[in-house]
Amino acid sequence: MDKDVVAIGGFILLFVLMLLRVPIGISMGIIGVGGFALVNNFSSALGLLAGSPFSTVTDFNFSIIPMFILMGAFASAAGMSADLFRAAQAWLGHLRGGMAISTIAACGGFAAINGSSVATAATMTRVALPEMNKAGYSPGLSTGVIAAGGTLGIMIPPSVIFVLYGIMTETDIGKLFISGIVPGLLGIAMYIVTVQILGWRAPESMPRGARSNWRQRFAAISNVWETLLLFLFVIGGMYAGWFTVTEAASMGAMGALIIGLVQRRLNAKAIMGCLVDSLRTTAAIFMIVIGAYLFGYFLAITQTTQKLIALLVGLPIGAYGVLAIILVMYFILGAIMDELAMILLTVPIVFPVMMQLGFDPVWFGVIIVMAVTLGLICPPVGMNVFVINSIARDVSLGTIYRGVMPFIASDIVRLTILCAFPALSLWLPRSMG
Repeated sequence: MDKDVVAIGGFILLFVLMLLRVPIGISMGIIGVGGFALVNNFSSALGLLAGSPFSTVTDFNFSIIPMFILMGAFASAAGMSADLFRAAQAWLGHLRGGMAISTIAACGGFAAINGSSVATAATMTRVALPEMNKAGYSPGLSTGVIAAGGTLGIMIPPSVIFVLYGIMTETDIGKLFISGIVPGLLGIAMYIVTVQILGWRAPESMPRGARSNWRQRFAAISNVWETLLLFLFVIGGMYAGWFTVTEAASMGAMGALIIGLVQRRLNAKAIMGCLVDSLRTTAAIFMIVIGAYLFGYFLAITQTTQKLIALLVGLPIGAYGVLAIILVMYFILGAIMDELAMILLTVPIVFPVMMQLGFDPVWFGVIIVMAVTLGLICPPVGMNVFVINSIARDVSLGTIYRGVMPFIASDIVRLTILCAFPALSLWLPRSMG
């Protein structure tokens, strides 16, 4: 059978399966094995199905993922997110929109010890949303701030998306982590500016809170030392050469557990709950990874990747024109699939294109993460929006989407800035060798 026909039919069937709500990992696995069998033979396709899952889950490089997930679970169960929110509220709550700004700051802080945007959004919905509702914030603004703030979880290190990108492209994961710090801080600053603009236009939507005295502020700060300590231990230790990236993930999980035990916030039941939740999340991620690897064999045997590379590189629109096309593709894909599927499905195709066009692999990793970030909050799927809606049942999806729109505009501006000024992403990793 003609390879081009099989490739086109495979992509069409993949999207049909996703529209039928078949899990993305299973969908990619079905198309990967079935397409490989059509082009080659059924026996070799079964060989892939037998060998690829085992080789994937036993790959030592992937052990970093469950460890960072477990670190975030321990940190959340130990109440670090609530401490961050209270500390930010003590220092910023008296400003116009101070509680919204505090939520953004707490999301940024929690992202430094938790590599998942969805987990950050879910945690801050439980911590910050009741407080904003009590203070009289509009539901759209409150949920929009949390949805946008949650996206910081995959930009500020440690980040599961950076890990996957690094493994797939053989890019230094440590450099990827460091490259996300400045874009992450820029995101926090731009979200805060967005809140201030919204407060200037509609001050009734975000009342001022009470001003805390200096004693209360320093007392609140004293409760977040463990978050700073954990971040410095994991990221600082990695760059000091004390341990590798994979070891850093394990040390981070152990550090979060020890902090929770010392503070008597984690008991046997809570620890078991963290282990079970982390196992479920890891299993879901690995199902997508296995499906993506099977789909990758299908792309290879049909030569789809090589043909798309030749097509994109040959377009008479220049390197940034090709980048613009790829970013538009990510915006479209973000409307129908989650961030892990987008990364695993597209990176094997677009990464070689970007390298042939002369872009830096670390910088492109940041751009990929920014593009995926938009998919987390853009309609009609927006994973963060659905997570918040599942917790705050009284707030409709439409209300959350309207609330997040100003922050989507802010993210588009940030993405443009990062594309125009690559040094914002690269100067830190380059300065650290």
